[in-house]
Amino acid sequence: MKISRSILLIAFGVMSFMPKTNAQIKTDSKFGKGLYNVIAVDSSWSMKFGARFQTLFIGDFDINQDDEIENANSNFLIRRSRFKFDGFAYSPKLEYKLEIGLSNRDISGVSPETRNTNRMILDALLKYNFYKNFTLWIGQTKLPGNRERVISSGNLQFVDRSLVNSRYNIDRDMGIQLRHHFTLGDNFIIRDMIAISQGEGRNITEGNIGGYDYTARVEFLPFGEFEKKGDYSGSDLKREQKPKLSVALTYDLHDRAVRERGNTGSFMYNDNGYFETDINTLFADMMFKYAGFSVMAEYADKRADQTLATNSDGSLTGDAVTAGTGLVVQTGYLFENNVEIATRYTTINLVDELNSETTNQYTLGGSRYFEGHKLKIQADISYTSQKGSNDNLMYRMQFDLHF
Repeated sequence: MKISRSILLIAFGVMSFMPKTNAQIKTDSKFGKGLYNVIAVDSSWSMKFGARFQTLFIGDFDINQDDEIENANSNFLIRRSRFKFDGFAYSPKLEYKLEIGLSNRDISGVSPETRNTNRMILDALLKYNFYKNFTLWIGQTKLPGNRERVISSGNLQFVDRSLVNSRYNIDRDMGIQLRHHFTLGDNFIIRDMIAISQGEGRNITEGNIGGYDYTARVEFLPFGEFEKKGDYSGSDLKREQKPKLSVALTYDLHDRAVRERGNTGSFMYNDNGYFETDINTLFADMMFKYAGFSVMAEYADKRADQTLATNSDGSLTGDAVTAGTGLVVQTGYLFENNVEIATRYTTINLVDELNSETTNQYTLGGSRYFEGHKLKIQADISYTSQKGSNDNLMYRMQFDLHF
């Protein structure tokens, strides 16, 4: 693919060029900290470059009402493959992040709204700490939504995120975010953040369609900060010496949304162009860690003013908002040899208009961490059931490598 080859040439061209410039090269030999770190002689800018990929095997089959196996499938794929650049420009108070996706799953989603081009840019973000504990984010990145979505795909406790996330998360978008934090007493930390975004998701060029998306989130950490930002990383890899807890609430108002899941999913069309409806989403989540033991839980509730898309005469178009509720609870324990066993329970209830029965999924996972999340092997097996449908059994194994 010509675009992907160009990105590769640019990245490695930068690497070969940097040592020849009038710059101070500082290397960090620790595995997983980036391929190189560069700081200008006058400390006016810095850059760290990293790369990662995930190689995934999936096998699954259905079990019908007669306990017979149907629809057996298996495949290998590169689930994710990415380049990441970050650092500061002009001042350490002005940070940036650029992340580019290269795998088919990373760049899929071609549509007229993206000018029928691949969506390579994941993050293109400036962070400006303009006053004390206030930081302004400008650009494209993840919205401050549910915890599971904001946790990097490379720092997950299981092979991939839950059904709750895939159905209801608000994902990435373009806009501005204001983030702030303060401390009550000695250790009680409160983080608050708000965002105003375009509303159609990442890499959209033909906008603004419909209205804007408004997000607010608040987090409470009564026992202080987690080690190494562990409240946004699966598993208790740091083996917290004291109990640590984070509890959070998020509310998202999506004015005149035009996609099935708000910021993601297919665009909804009718005889007048785009079908528009307001979507309200509520998330409640928590993370607890102590001495290798971890618990994460999330609840999601997504509602639309009008779930089923209609034409001007009231007839149904066939499109619909993915509205409903979901709950996921997962827990794990990390042994001294860096092997972890984890379990997860997920339940999904779509709204009545979608005529869907409750979906329940039970997952058992195991991980071997060689260098934390930077080098690991993970596997999990999931059993999914839904009344009136075949049960499903899925097995996954994934190798994860971060430079």
